[in-house]
Formats: sequence, C-alpha cells, structure tokens
Amino acid sequence: MSTTSLRRDHELIEKVIKAMEATIQLLNEGKQIPESILYPVIDFSKNFTDVCHHSKEEQALFPALEQAGMPKNMGPIAMMLIDHERSREIGKHMEESAKKYIDSGNPTNLINDMKQYTEHITEHLWKENNKLFMMAEARLQYVSEKVDRELTNIEESKLKETGKTREHYEKLVESLTEDVLKQ
Repeated sequence: MSTTSLRRDHELIEKVIKAMEATIQLLNEGKQIPESILYPVIDFSKNFTDVCHHSKEEQALFPALEQAGMPKNMGPIAMMLIDHERSREIGKHMEESAKKYIDSGNPTNLINDMKQYTEHITEHLWKENNKLFMMAEARLQYVSEKVDRELTNIEESKLKETGKTREHYEKLVESLTEDVLKQ
C-alpha cells in the first residue's frame, strides 16, 4: 500500500523522538550530553526526517493525492506542508542551540527547542498516521504500485544525496537509543 514506506519512516522517527525526550530529561537533571548523541539526532532530524521522508511525501504522496482530487492549497495537504515548514524551522533552531550547548554547556535553549520539536513531530505523525494516510489508502488504491515506486525512488535519491543509506539511519537510531539509555 502507498503508505507502508512512510509508516516505516514514522517508526524510526518515533524512536528518535523517544531518545530526544530521554535526552531532554537528562538535560533537565543537569547531565551533560555529548556531541556523539546530539549530532546524530540533528543529522537524523535534518537529513532523514526532512530531506528524505518529507520529500517522499511532498514529491510523491501529495501529488498523487492532488491527482485523486484532494486540493493542495487547502485541507490536509496544505496543513501537512505547513507542518513540514514548521519542522524545518524548529530543526534549524535545534541545530543552532545544540552547537551553542556544546560550546557553552548551557542547556536552556536546547531543551526548549527539543521540546518544541518532539511535541510538533509527535502531533504531526499522529495526524498523518490517523488521518492523512487513511485518506491516501482509500484514494490511491488504484495507483498504489506507482506511488510505492516513486516513494522508493525518492528515498534512494535523497539518501544518496546525503551520502547515507536507510540502513545507516536504522543503525543510527538503534545506537542512539542505546547511547541515551547509558547516560
């Protein structure tokens, strides 16, 4: 089905969100979080969530939904595009505050940005999983193979641009989860 690949992405993203929530808790407790944890979170958020996953939706799913009669300038597609832009904004702030935290040791802005990011992404994933993807599965059942191929091609292309693979990010998520638990 056309949303299987996207749902798999969401599972990885949700694991990173859990690791981020644990990181926020550690920061609130006064623990120092090393670059080896923070920078992979930023890399994943920027390159996997935004560059790869959001591109799959914006370049394959949304156009297919639009062809199936869903307007792009209002309703679910418009809301998801607004959410994606907001994710990018928060992600940029989070990247900047992570660098400042590494330099200064002051976690205040990083905690705030990570909280904003986790709350925003959690809500966004819920909307997609429980609303948008259900609509997509109903509307795109006759073109699901075409959409699935497009999603796969976009994922491969975008990850190739970053110089990484899906397997790299799957391993990153697993090691990130373990590393946060060790803190």
